[in-house]
Amino acid sequence: MGSKHIMTQLAKLDALKEKLDSYRPLDPQVVNNLHENLVLQWTYHSNAIEGNTLTLKETKVALEGITIGGKTLREHFEAVNHRDAILFVEDLVKQQRPLDEWTIKSLHQLVLKNIDAQNAGQYRQVNVLISGAEHRPPEAFQVADHMHTFIHWCNTQAQSLHPVERAARVHGEFVKIHPFVDGNGRTSRLLMNLELMKAGFPASVITVEQRLPYYEALDKAHCTGNYEDFIALVADSVEQSFEPYWWALGIN
Repeated sequence: MGSKHIMTQLAKLDALKEKLDSYRPLDPQVVNNLHENLVLQWTYHSNAIEGNTLTLKETKVALEGITIGGKTLREHFEAVNHRDAILFVEDLVKQQRPLDEWTIKSLHQLVLKNIDAQNAGQYRQVNVLISGAEHRPPEAFQVADHMHTFIHWCNTQAQSLHPVERAARVHGEFVKIHPFVDGNGRTSRLLMNLELMKAGFPASVITVEQRLPYYEALDKAHCTGNYEDFIALVADSVEQSFEPYWWALGIN
């Protein structure tokens, strides 16, 4: 467990969760409305962090099945695929399924569907560098072993961590391995939210405006093993994710 600041943040999040839980079950119309908004925000921001140029409104239109002139087919697929991946995550939450290789590869397959059939759901066979980062992911031949260790850790030691810290570390350790040629960022944020949602927290959206501090905190965690900045950033983002609920419920 980290600094006093993080301890305080996590205690605050527990209190917010308790407050939200006291209003459950929520009105189905409220749930649907919040869900639609979440899918749109999460899809837009997660794709924008990776360089997708669809705006929030264009993403909404793309999710309705309408193509936008001047935008690539790939960008449209990224939006639709991401929505499908969120729905898959929600199914996994209902099943309370422990994390395994099948889950991770299936999620990744959805992220790259119709974009890169050759690499979708397949661990990379090449060495990669993360542009702009100091950290170097393991060599391709080590990926399977690293993933095996990662999944074991997720289902053992990680279970004793606070859910928000666990979600942040699952995201960070996954990206550190960078097991796929492409789509690691999106997959890691889906896995982060899978952990949060399984523990009854709302899904959190790391915004494109946070891209620089997000990358910096991740690289620091990877190079030094110090996760404090990254856990704090994820905790802030989880705190924000309660806001739409208070708005929808008409409470402060």
